[in-house]
Order: sequence, then structure tokens, then C-alpha cells
Amino acid sequence: MYAAVCATTAAFALTVGALVSPAAAEPDTPVRYPTGSSANRAGGLGFDTCTAPSLDALRAWKSSPYRTVNIYFGGINRGCTQPNLTAAWVREVAAMGWKLLPTYFGRQPFCKFGSSKPYRYTASNAAYYGRLGAQIAVGNAKDLGLLPGSALYADVEHYDRTNADCRRAVRRYVSAWTTTLHASGYLAGVYVHQDSGLRDLSYTYNSTTYARPDAVWMARWDGNTSLTGWPTAPDSHWAVHQRAKQYRGDHDETWAGVRLNIDSDSLNAPVALVARSYKVTSSTALNARSGPSTSYPVVRTHAPGSTLRVTCQGHGQKVGTSAVWDRLSNGTWVSDYYVSTSSSTGFSSALPRCTYPGQVTAKVALNARTGPGSSYPKTGTPLPRGSLAWVMCQKSGSKVQTSSVWNRLSDGRWVSDYYVSNRSDTSWSAPIPRCP
Repeated sequence: MYAAVCATTAAFALTVGALVSPAAAEPDTPVRYPTGSSANRAGGLGFDTCTAPSLDALRAWKSSPYRTVNIYFGGINRGCTQPNLTAAWVREVAAMGWKLLPTYFGRQPFCKFGSSKPYRYTASNAAYYGRLGAQIAVGNAKDLGLLPGSALYADVEHYDRTNADCRRAVRRYVSAWTTTLHASGYLAGVYVHQDSGLRDLSYTYNSTTYARPDAVWMARWDGNTSLTGWPTAPDSHWAVHQRAKQYRGDHDETWAGVRLNIDSDSLNAPVALVARSYKVTSSTALNARSGPSTSYPVVRTHAPGSTLRVTCQGHGQKVGTSAVWDRLSNGTWVSDYYVSTSSSTGFSSALPRCTYPGQVTAKVALNARTGPGSSYPKTGTPLPRGSLAWVMCQKSGSKVQTSSVWNRLSDGRWVSDYYVSNRSDTSWSAPIPRCP
């Protein structure tokens, strides 16, 4: 990318001295996940290049160490044409096993270094352009098949942070970008330089004036792939699958005879969600239900051999040899036992777990427990404020403040829903399913 010029009451599972109510506003605004959505995340190495590579190039690059590829999917300052970037391309790339890191190259701060990228925003119009950019980005993402729950990243190039108005402009832009994406059911990420955007967003991490983005992608071309120990943001900020780093800038690499000019990235962060196609393997019509159990109503049926668009997999009632259920892009659920995924007993590696992340709202790190109640033992590392609680399902448990709902996280641990930013702090939050 162009920016990196080298350069927790005893009754609860929380170790707090002070408590906060769940966020309905800044900094931890809730994502309004629609039916059929889920989050997805990527780890390991990825690369970004100006023009989306051809399908043949990406087939060849399966021999590389990279497993995620950036796409510049919109923005008035986007510099390259994108002849390959279509919904069909997205489906094919996802079917190959690539994960996508969508980047929106919209307006830049007025004090951006360099004269390139002429479309800029100021402190007075930054919020407007942040909202507008997010609205356009959502439309573009939907056109490409990047489903709600996907993380979309706003590119914020390196800028002169000695200018107070410019720092204010960037914060306003990112805040508006974040709240608008959240209202549309998408996670909000930002690409920033370590010495400007990252520093300023980290400084206002707990501000009640600005919404906090869900993930940061930091540029620092030092060859170090580490996602901790960053000099301009503490490890407690964006701490739970919320970081990416562009660690090497423009260079050529060749894999299986195909050369691309790329930047190299290290990731443990949310990325795009793309539905994948599978077949119904049952000999009779397969029921699609409103939840992951035969106790839920049948919404529709799918004929034997028909194609299903699967977004993610979750826990549910055991059917045959499997307790895994598949969530389809229309929001219904089918037993994975009757779907042509790679396993008839457990989860399939090609599909993400169905998760609905919400930011932790407690002022001090939130303890996770082995079950849905404060009487269960604490387990693992507590979740810092602003970290993402990757919620798979919800279940009734001991009451905490106004809520008796507990969230099962993707790692099997439990946290009280009262301290996770989502649609409700008193009851269930659709479309998160009930835990079996």
C-alpha cells in the first residue's frame, strides 16, 4: 500500500473496580448483524497488490506462504483499475481457499503527506465523508458477495499529525466509518501508518467521543511479522484477533512462475465472509430450519443434490454422526450431516465458525469462565476493553446487572452478555443462535 513509507461485583466474572453499561454509543458501538451473517477471520501471512490478481495467478500462488489477499474494492482515490474484481472472481477465489482483506481507498486527510490522492477531507466534513464512504463501501461489498459480518478496511494514509485539526479529522472520519458500517451489519477496520493513524486512534481508544474500529492494519516496513510489541499502540488495544501488519513494502515475488508486485502482511484479524457452494447429500428433501436443531420450525426444503450456499458452521443438535449445523446465506440452518462438506463428524476447515463479535464494554478486563454463570471457574486470559468477544451462541445463566444471557465464545469459554456490545443488554440478540 502507499501509506507505509518505511518508515470486572463478586457476583460476576469480571475483575473490575468500576462497571460500565453496555455500549449503545461510543466508543464500542454494536454491530447490527442481519440474518445470514457471520464474521470470519484470517491468520498467518497475506499480501496486497494494487490490481486484484487473475484467477490463474492465484492458483499458482497457492504454492506461496500467503493465504489472504487484499482487494481494493472501491473508493474515490483508488488508483488501479480492477478488471478481475467481480462477484464471480470473489466466488472462485474463495472456493480456492483464499481469504479476502477488503480495502476501501476513499478520501484522505487534508494533511496527508505527498500530493497524490487529491480527494481529501477536513475536520469540518470528515464525518460526512466517513459516512458516505461507508455507505458506498457496503454497496460495493454486497455487489461482490462480501456478506454482512465481513470486515471492511478504510485506507488512511500517513499524515502530518502535528496538525491538531488533521488529527481531529481522522478521528471523525474513522468514527463515522465505524458507526455506519456497524449499522449495516459489517465490522469496521482501518489501515493506518504506525506513526500517525495508529498512534492517534490508540490515544482515543477509550474516548466517549469517537467510535472505536474493530480492527487495525498497521503499516511498518521493518520485516517483523509480530502482531504484538508495537511501539505506538499497547498490546491491550485491539487484542483478540484484531490486528494485521504490513511488514514489507513494494517488492516482486514469484511463485510457480508467476511474478507479482506486492506488499507483505501478517494477520490475526477479521476479514471478508463469502458463501461457499455445497451439495445436499440426503436421499430425501433436506429441511432448512430457523435454528440449529430439529425443534426449530422448517422454513423451506432443499431437494437431494441441490446446491446450498453455506456461510459458516455452528454447534447444534446431533444428527447422525454430527452435531455441526450449517448456516446458509439466507439465514436458515441445515444439519451438516447431509451436506457435502469435508467432514460428517465435525467442523470443516474450509468454513468459518459462525460468530457474531461484539466489543467488550467493561472498563477493566472481562474474565471468561468455563460455563454460563459466575459460579464457574475463570479460565484463560481476560478480555481487555474493546477486544472482540467472538460469540457463537447464547444461553441462560446467572444474572449480571440487567441480563441473564451468557455468550459462548468461539474458543469454548463463556462471558456475560451484559458486557458485550450487541443489540440488547437485557435479552437475546438476534441472529445469534441459542446454545444447545
